[in-house]
Amino acid sequence: MMFELLNRIHGTADLKALYPEQLPQLADEMRHYLIETLAPIGGHLGAGLGVVELSIALHYLFNSPQDKIVWDVGHQAYPHKILTGRLAGMPTIRQYGGLCGFTKRSESEHDPFGAGHASTSISAAYGIAAGRDLNHEGYHVVAVIGDGALTGGMAFEALNHAGAHNNRLLVILNDNEMSIAPNVGAMSSYLARIITGKPYTQAKDTAKRILGKLPGALDAAKRLEEHVKGMITPGTLFEEMGFRYVGPIDGHDFDHLLPTLANCKELDGPMLLHVVTKKGLGFSPAEEDPETWHGLGPYNVETGIPHKSAGCPPTYTQVFGNTLADMADHDESIVAITAAMPAGTGISLFAKRHPERCFDVGIAEQHAVTFAGGLAVAGKRPYVAIYSTFMQRGYDQIIHDICIQNLPVTFCLDRAGIVGADGATHAGMFDIAFMRNLPNMTVMAPKDEAELKKMLATSRKINGPVTIRYPRGNGYGVDISSSSVLPVGKAEVLEEGSDGLVVAVGSRVRDALSAVETLRKEDGRALTLLNLRFIKPLDVEAILSHLKQGKQLAVVEEGIAQGGIGQEIAVAALKSGWSGPFIHIAMPDNFPVHGTQNELLRDLKMDSQGILKQLRDH
Repeated sequence: MMFELLNRIHGTADLKALYPEQLPQLADEMRHYLIETLAPIGGHLGAGLGVVELSIALHYLFNSPQDKIVWDVGHQAYPHKILTGRLAGMPTIRQYGGLCGFTKRSESEHDPFGAGHASTSISAAYGIAAGRDLNHEGYHVVAVIGDGALTGGMAFEALNHAGAHNNRLLVILNDNEMSIAPNVGAMSSYLARIITGKPYTQAKDTAKRILGKLPGALDAAKRLEEHVKGMITPGTLFEEMGFRYVGPIDGHDFDHLLPTLANCKELDGPMLLHVVTKKGLGFSPAEEDPETWHGLGPYNVETGIPHKSAGCPPTYTQVFGNTLADMADHDESIVAITAAMPAGTGISLFAKRHPERCFDVGIAEQHAVTFAGGLAVAGKRPYVAIYSTFMQRGYDQIIHDICIQNLPVTFCLDRAGIVGADGATHAGMFDIAFMRNLPNMTVMAPKDEAELKKMLATSRKINGPVTIRYPRGNGYGVDISSSSVLPVGKAEVLEEGSDGLVVAVGSRVRDALSAVETLRKEDGRALTLLNLRFIKPLDVEAILSHLKQGKQLAVVEEGIAQGGIGQEIAVAALKSGWSGPFIHIAMPDNFPVHGTQNELLRDLKMDSQGILKQLRDH
């Protein structure tokens, strides 16, 4: 497709130079551009396709970067990036050295607030608006929340706070699931324009002044207005929270978007504009299966079929999902919980086989944890499947509601360690540090998919909190037929030697084994390699029994060095009287860039070659 208008857009000034009647053509070109550009590289396609018109309308009427547009979960922001001077960089999005897949302050002045986790936009936008007013400035602040982010409690905390004050703030609810709104029609759009228009507002204010002079009349009129609006709009909740509610309007119709947004700009105080969009609009596979097409790898632009490498072993996520469903076939106490990601965490199969025992709580990790605690009190065995990075949001609940009470809840942390293209906001780099420090908690990390299956079986035998962390991506194709239970707190010896000790954790065991084998073959150095398996309780006995005085001790873990298991192992070794070279191969004290997992592991010197070099150099 020829991108006649799109190729002219090098910034928001170029967009504003277009006539309103040209905007539908620009939207059509942008949609085709996104579909074609992301086909060879993948990315968050569905959400971007759904907000093309909304993005254009916002930048057509507002003046970014002076006006601040805050996007919730930056995967909605691909069109925003295009309109703000990043068109040429879009083929590099989420690639090593390329554009970030989310909004990022250091990438553009048009990204006033970074985003990766959901439900943050209203809090951030209200903070900006409050700061603006304290500084006596006059720019506009807009928060665009959607893609399920309103299911997060933080969004309602922000609405509750902002609605109690009179700071000028526009919140746009991008409703792409029709979860609140009725079907959009011309009447609702017409009402939205009338409600935001000056004649309606002026008439309403005049009526208030007149009725205010009559005893009881103003209260009666207000009750009548809210009653009528409650019948024809779903916005009573937002109105009660202090927001002027507008909508719902068609988020793909410029004839509705432009005048409504223009009217919203003229009003003071907090407002919520309800915009209904269709996720994946313009690409039938994404429209028909929005969950799969939320974010995925490369695909065929003609057929919409994702590219898959033939003969790849199952992913850790798939092994987890299949194993948990199998376990539940034989144990009715097992229940599964996910926070808005049944497919991403592998819970979908469990949901098909045991729908009454599967709970998707929405983007509400705090609730997921405490809800699991309640299920445990009721005699169930909850398995909470959440990405490592998102588990951070429920940390207080893990401590207070699970560990203090020693409840048998198992946390299954997918995407532990380096995640790749999603970058710093999604890196699972902290869970070893924050989980191993908790009393009553058992923490495991499998070296391969077979060990993951055994750890799930083991978790069922532990009467208390359990964490199992495992990486993103495929396993190694090993035999996964065994469901044997592991001896709790016992490491596994993979290689034995007298020239030093390497302790490896989970996803780094295979590369550490490769490095140790190469050292033996090429350098004649024979190192012992322990597969730790249990981060907590730590197998101190095995570690100390293989330490050699004056010989090298290395710990390899795919997590942050500060607070990592390497520190505890080093302390135990020193207390035993050992002295010698110590190498801690872990993630440094900074946030990773985005790129493939292999690229990042290479840069961090945590792949097999990096581990080998560090063992040799020390």
